[in-house]
Amino acid sequence: MKKTDADHVELVSVLTCPECGHVETETMPTDACQYFYDCKGCGAVLRPKAGDCCVFCSYGTVPCPPIQLHGPGEDGGCCGHGN
Repeated sequence: MKKTDADHVELVSVLTCPECGHVETETMPTDACQYFYDCKGCGAVLRPKAGDCCVFCSYGTVPCPPIQLHGPGEDGGCCGHGN
């Protein structure tokens, strides 16, 4: 993923549930990783895939703001740790 600068970070991502295919537009937090997301279609609790830091990096159209700014860390996580 190409890094961006703070003026060009996208804060909206479209999440797609892997269980039911429900699509929902969500605003990403800028101050924390979002590890869980409750699907509004089927109620499944989404968790990051192995190697991803959050649900936006796993199921969203846009990766989370820290990944957009800095790229994945050496340990694969955006918040100082991998999964």
